[in-house]
Amino acid sequence: MTAQPGATAPSPRHAPERVPIASYDDYREAERAVDYLSDQGFPVQRTAIIGRDVQLVEQVIGRLDYGGAALRGAGSGALTGLLIGWLFGLFNWFTPVLATLTLALYGLVFGAIVGAVFGLVAHALQRGRRDFASVRAMAPSRYEVVADAEVADEARALLAKLPPAPGGA
Repeated sequence: MTAQPGATAPSPRHAPERVPIASYDDYREAERAVDYLSDQGFPVQRTAIIGRDVQLVEQVIGRLDYGGAALRGAGSGALTGLLIGWLFGLFNWFTPVLATLTLALYGLVFGAIVGAVFGLVAHALQRGRRDFASVRAMAPSRYEVVADAEVADEARALLAKLPPAPGGA
């Protein structure tokens, strides 16, 4: 495989050695540090922000019953049906605009019905194994700012002069 012209990221085999120059509990603090380096004229293309100690966090947002499953299915089906109905109406060049709106409305209703049925069937097939709804996210516990080894000392010296964040953050 050959390198693309104008590529900016080095390949992993040829990446320069990077060393930590600062560690922060919050992404905004790490971002603020890199922004400060940029404001000081430091070559920030030689830095990176790395999330460390990443965890999968699954936040349970509520119980999921048949009504909720049907409602979620109807919502997603309605949006899909609306889009498909609108597209069918949009590409019909010889009918009035009212036909486009009618097809979109029919798509919305039909999509909601089909989505609700699929939502109910999917929930029934679970047989009580997962009767809750949740949202998953990856969350690092800290953020390291790293820089190429050749410029790390300069970056550390500049960050030593970084003023405290307004509001104590």
